[in-house]
Amino acid sequence: MASTLSAEDLLRSATQGFDHLFANDIDAAQKVFESEDAPFHLLGLGVVAFLQAALGMETGLMDEATRCLTASEAGAKKQARAAKSLPSVHRFDAGMEWEVMHADAVVLLGLTHALSESYRGYLQCVAHSKFNKLFKTVYPNGLQSYATPATTPLPSRRGSDRSLRSSAIQSKPTTASKSGFFSRWFAPPASVAAPGTITNPPSGPVEELVLSGTAFGYGLFNLVLSLLPAKIRNVVGFFGFNHDRMLALQALAVSAARNDIHSVFAGLVLMTYHGVVLLLSGYQADEAHIIKQYKAIVSRVDGRYPDGSLWILNKAKIQRMTYDTEGAIETLRDGLKPERKKSFPQADTLLTFELAWTLLSHRRYEETAKQFLDITKLNSWSHATYYFIAAGCYFSLKDYNRAQKLLDKISDQLDKRKLSGRDMPTETFIKKKLAFYKTKQARLGGDENRFVEAIRISPAEEIAIFWNTHARIESSIAIAHIQEWSSLTPAITNIESKYLATSVAKTENDDLDTVDELAIRSLLLGIVHRTLAEYTAARAFLLDALKRAPDVEISSWVGGVSAFELAVLDLKEAEVKGTNMNPEEAMTMWEGVLAGASEKLDQAYAMSTKQMDLSSRLDSRIVMLRDEIFDKRGLLGLPA
Repeated sequence: MASTLSAEDLLRSATQGFDHLFANDIDAAQKVFESEDAPFHLLGLGVVAFLQAALGMETGLMDEATRCLTASEAGAKKQARAAKSLPSVHRFDAGMEWEVMHADAVVLLGLTHALSESYRGYLQCVAHSKFNKLFKTVYPNGLQSYATPATTPLPSRRGSDRSLRSSAIQSKPTTASKSGFFSRWFAPPASVAAPGTITNPPSGPVEELVLSGTAFGYGLFNLVLSLLPAKIRNVVGFFGFNHDRMLALQALAVSAARNDIHSVFAGLVLMTYHGVVLLLSGYQADEAHIIKQYKAIVSRVDGRYPDGSLWILNKAKIQRMTYDTEGAIETLRDGLKPERKKSFPQADTLLTFELAWTLLSHRRYEETAKQFLDITKLNSWSHATYYFIAAGCYFSLKDYNRAQKLLDKISDQLDKRKLSGRDMPTETFIKKKLAFYKTKQARLGGDENRFVEAIRISPAEEIAIFWNTHARIESSIAIAHIQEWSSLTPAITNIESKYLATSVAKTENDDLDTVDELAIRSLLLGIVHRTLAEYTAARAFLLDALKRAPDVEISSWVGGVSAFELAVLDLKEAEVKGTNMNPEEAMTMWEGVLAGASEKLDQAYAMSTKQMDLSSRLDSRIVMLRDEIFDKRGLLGLPA
């Protein structure tokens, strides 16, 4: 039965549900969303299922998300059509709020399909997205007059002038975009002067919804486009859509500064993006700005929902990224205390996951193993990966019996989870490593059932390379790593570093007797020397890893990752050198460094083939670092 409540009353009701959701009370949220059969509420149910599936990596919940979001899309479309014949109850065109809701549902449906590994999702976002039209209507003069959670963004953080100008163009009946073959199908409607600036604030929750929702959807849509694989971006371009990452981030920041529930979603997207860039890009053109924005967004949302696990998680991420490891651990442990109200287990699991990686970065192996084993009780995603990391921790503790028991459990787990009928990337990597250890143990003449004895470099520390765990660790931790890895035979004699083990005991057989192991050791030593700002030694080790890469047996990923880490090294070293140069010298240096780093990324990308383990993770890191290089050029005033 259709509800007799007004759009504003329905919005207020649904907002209460979202408030419960973000305060970690998912049961109360579902009760509110189930109380009305309205598009707002159906969208809420779809969001709940989507977040449970995405955060908990539970693909089985995608069907429920799809059902609810499809119903919400149909309902919003019907309401929007009906509203066209009625007078507007706000300062926007009649039915604009339903247009925003319809676009919300479509984009979330697209992301649901994308999480199910279907490119249909990306194309659905493109073929049906209305956010470009909505954006030009609601924000006809661009975003420069609107507040963001932190202070006014730096000029470098604005979208390109071309994008800002294009976003401000008011369409006319006689003109249409010619940027793509199908662009005329998506021509924007006539523009309306938009409220929402400081001097013209929104009047009521519906106008707040339109302003915040439009900026959120436009920002999310364009950010997703900017992160798509190159081949898919080419398809998108054929439809006349081009992305501007900076403008997308600014739109999300404008949305995050508002008070509608979209502001929370925009904040969550920005937190996720900033957190991933800080963790995985390796280098940031303006790290201080990213952290400032990140802190402001977290502070704003945390003030509204202090009990929400998602905000506790991001507070800890900021602490970890700013080298306050102990503070991050304390924040996460507080968030996991038994007395905390919990009915959003998927969000709470993320706290455990983050705590596990943070503890690993601090070489607290016993606690790390416990956390990863606890995760096997919390979700069904790749228990083999959790066992593999935990086994590596016990290896580092020299508890070889427990390590072997966990390694033995992995085989039974490997066939349980498949991604779209294929082996999961981490599990493909693990399969190869287990076979490698067993082959080495047989070659050494040891008991094949005790292949843990063949391991020399911790599996946990090796797989941590893909999570860039060694980039933001304390100096004492980095030195401990160097001492451990450099004490393995053969001794390192061709590279100098004051941190290398001074005496290496001779062994009958070299600890590292394969090219794979020697290359991985050099890669690890290169990364941690760079963390210590020992750039000469870092470069020597990374070049050694890159030189050995063509001869590896199974570690096909070493070459691409080494080339990527060399690009990061060049950029980080240039930041240090530039502080002691005059502006003209620094500009000349940067031109060469940025060009050289881009060439190394080209090299890394060429090595990142489908046959390479975890190639998609390296591809993502390359995209992020290219963006940072682009931003650095903008900060320096250099052409793109």
